[in-house]
Amino acid sequence: MRALVKVGIIVVGGLALRRLLLPSGRQGPWQRAPLMRREPRWHVVTVNPARDELTPDSPLPEPLAGLGDAVDVQIRRAPADRGIELAVRLRDGARLPVTAGARRLAGRDPNQAIRAALREAKQLLETGEVLHPDSPPTTQTTAVNKALQMATRQGRREGRL
Repeated sequence: MRALVKVGIIVVGGLALRRLLLPSGRQGPWQRAPLMRREPRWHVVTVNPARDELTPDSPLPEPLAGLGDAVDVQIRRAPADRGIELAVRLRDGARLPVTAGARRLAGRDPNQAIRAALREAKQLLETGEVLHPDSPPTTQTTAVNKALQMATRQGRREGRL
Protein backbone atom coordinates (compact mmCIF):
# COMPACT_ATOMS: atom_id res chain seq x y z
CA MET A 1 0.00 0.00 0.00
CA ARG A 2 2.84 2.41 0.82
CA ALA A 3 4.48 1.73 -2.52
CA LEU A 4 1.23 2.61 -4.30
CA VAL A 5 1.00 5.92 -2.40
CA LYS A 6 4.63 6.75 -3.27
CA VAL A 7 4.03 6.02 -6.95
CA GLY A 8 0.91 8.20 -6.88
CA ILE A 9 2.80 11.10 -5.33
CA ILE A 10 5.60 10.78 -7.89
CA VAL A 11 3.12 10.73 -10.79
CA VAL A 12 1.18 13.75 -9.51
CA GLY A 13 4.42 15.65 -8.83
CA GLY A 14 5.72 14.83 -12.31
CA LEU A 15 2.51 16.04 -13.94
CA ALA A 16 2.60 19.27 -11.96
CA LEU A 17 6.24 19.86 -12.88
CA ARG A 18 5.49 19.15 -16.54
CA ARG A 19 2.62 21.65 -16.44
CA LEU A 20 4.92 24.33 -15.07
CA LEU A 21 7.91 23.70 -17.33
CA LEU A 22 6.38 22.81 -20.69
CA PRO A 23 4.21 25.22 -22.65
CA SER A 24 0.69 24.13 -23.39
CA GLY A 25 -0.57 23.53 -26.92
CA ARG A 26 -2.18 27.00 -27.05
CA GLN A 27 -0.48 29.96 -28.64
CA GLY A 28 0.29 33.30 -27.06
CA PRO A 29 2.73 34.47 -24.36
CA TRP A 30 0.01 34.85 -21.70
CA GLN A 31 -0.95 31.20 -22.05
CA ARG A 32 2.54 29.77 -21.64
CA ALA A 33 3.66 28.18 -18.44
CA PRO A 34 5.00 30.80 -15.96
CA LEU A 35 8.57 29.52 -16.03
CA MET A 36 8.74 29.48 -19.83
CA ARG A 37 7.88 33.16 -20.36
CA ARG A 38 10.83 34.85 -22.08
CA GLU A 39 9.57 38.28 -23.11
CA PRO A 40 9.54 41.11 -20.60
CA ARG A 41 6.21 41.98 -19.01
CA TRP A 42 4.75 45.48 -19.24
CA HIS A 43 3.78 47.02 -15.92
CA VAL A 44 1.14 49.72 -16.50
CA VAL A 45 -0.44 52.26 -14.17
CA THR A 46 -3.00 54.97 -14.93
CA VAL A 47 -2.12 58.36 -13.49
CA ASN A 48 -4.41 61.35 -13.06
CA PRO A 49 -1.91 64.18 -12.62
CA ALA A 50 -3.06 67.40 -10.99
CA ARG A 51 -1.81 69.40 -13.98
CA ASP A 52 -0.95 68.43 -17.51
CA GLU A 53 2.67 67.98 -16.44
CA LEU A 54 3.43 64.60 -18.01
CA THR A 55 3.75 64.32 -21.78
CA PRO A 56 5.79 61.92 -23.92
CA ASP A 57 8.40 64.68 -24.33
CA SER A 58 8.66 65.67 -20.66
CA PRO A 59 11.31 64.23 -18.33
CA LEU A 60 10.33 61.16 -16.34
CA PRO A 61 9.43 61.43 -12.64
CA GLU A 62 12.38 60.76 -10.32
CA PRO A 63 11.47 57.17 -9.33
CA LEU A 64 11.26 56.10 -12.99
CA ALA A 65 14.31 58.12 -14.02
CA GLY A 66 16.25 56.30 -11.29
CA LEU A 67 15.78 52.99 -13.12
CA GLY A 68 17.94 54.35 -15.94
CA ASP A 69 18.48 52.53 -19.21
CA ALA A 70 17.47 49.15 -17.78
CA VAL A 71 13.81 49.77 -18.67
CA ASP A 72 11.62 50.87 -21.58
CA VAL A 73 9.06 53.53 -20.67
CA GLN A 74 5.97 54.50 -22.65
CA ILE A 75 3.76 57.48 -21.84
CA ARG A 76 0.36 57.63 -23.55
CA ARG A 77 -3.14 58.98 -23.01
CA ALA A 78 -5.43 56.61 -21.12
CA PRO A 79 -8.61 55.45 -22.85
CA ALA A 80 -11.67 57.72 -22.62
CA ASP A 81 -9.46 60.65 -21.55
CA ARG A 82 -9.04 59.28 -18.03
CA GLY A 83 -5.50 60.49 -17.45
CA ILE A 84 -2.17 59.14 -18.58
CA GLU A 85 -0.83 55.59 -18.77
CA LEU A 86 2.74 54.91 -17.69
CA ALA A 87 4.04 51.59 -19.03
CA VAL A 88 7.41 50.18 -17.98
CA ARG A 89 9.20 46.92 -18.78
CA LEU A 90 12.69 45.50 -18.49
CA ARG A 91 14.80 45.76 -21.62
CA ASP A 92 16.22 42.29 -21.13
CA GLY A 93 13.49 39.92 -20.07
CA ALA A 94 15.35 36.66 -20.69
CA ARG A 95 16.36 35.46 -17.24
CA LEU A 96 16.68 31.99 -15.88
CA PRO A 97 13.63 31.18 -13.73
CA VAL A 98 15.77 29.87 -10.87
CA THR A 99 17.80 33.06 -10.57
CA ALA A 100 14.65 35.19 -10.89
CA GLY A 101 13.05 33.28 -8.02
CA ALA A 102 16.16 33.66 -5.88
CA ARG A 103 16.32 37.39 -6.60
CA ARG A 104 12.66 37.78 -5.69
CA LEU A 105 13.09 36.00 -2.37
CA ALA A 106 16.14 38.15 -1.60
CA GLY A 107 14.22 41.33 -2.47
CA ARG A 108 16.42 42.20 -5.48
CA ASP A 109 14.02 41.33 -8.30
CA PRO A 110 14.00 44.06 -10.98
CA ASN A 111 10.23 43.68 -11.35
CA GLN A 112 9.83 44.63 -7.70
CA ALA A 113 11.86 47.79 -8.36
CA ILE A 114 9.67 48.60 -11.38
CA ARG A 115 6.44 48.17 -9.38
CA ALA A 116 7.77 50.30 -6.52
CA ALA A 117 8.96 53.02 -8.95
CA LEU A 118 5.57 53.08 -10.72
CA ARG A 119 3.74 53.34 -7.39
CA GLU A 120 5.98 56.19 -6.21
CA ALA A 121 5.74 58.02 -9.57
CA LYS A 122 1.94 57.79 -9.44
CA GLN A 123 1.92 59.24 -5.92
CA LEU A 124 4.30 62.05 -6.89
CA LEU A 125 2.28 63.02 -9.95
CA GLU A 126 -1.11 62.89 -8.21
CA THR A 127 -0.32 64.26 -4.73
CA GLY A 128 3.16 65.75 -4.97
CA GLU A 129 4.69 63.44 -2.35
CA VAL A 130 5.40 59.77 -1.72
CA LEU A 131 3.28 58.43 1.11
CA HIS A 132 4.84 56.00 3.57
CA PRO A 133 3.45 54.09 6.54
CA ASP A 134 4.03 55.65 9.95
CA SER A 135 7.72 55.85 10.60
CA PRO A 136 8.77 55.40 13.34
CA PRO A 137 5.87 53.15 14.22
CA THR A 138 3.64 54.23 17.06
CA THR A 139 4.00 50.91 18.90
CA GLN A 140 6.82 48.87 20.31
CA THR A 141 8.02 45.90 18.25
CA THR A 142 6.60 42.73 19.79
CA ALA A 143 6.20 39.14 18.70
CA VAL A 144 2.56 39.85 17.84
CA ASN A 145 3.11 42.82 15.50
CA LYS A 146 6.40 41.62 13.98
CA ALA A 147 4.53 39.72 11.24
CA LEU A 148 2.55 42.85 10.32
CA GLN A 149 5.74 44.91 10.06
CA MET A 150 7.32 42.30 7.78
CA ALA A 151 4.18 42.21 5.59
CA THR A 152 4.20 46.01 5.31
CA ARG A 153 7.84 46.01 4.17
CA GLN A 154 7.13 43.26 1.62
CA GLY A 155 4.04 45.09 0.39
CA ARG A 156 6.15 48.12 -0.56
CA ARG A 157 8.13 45.94 -2.98
CA GLU A 158 5.39 43.64 -4.25
CA GLY A 159 2.51 46.08 -4.30
CA ARG A 160 0.20 43.86 -2.31
CA LEU A 161 0.00 42.14 1.05
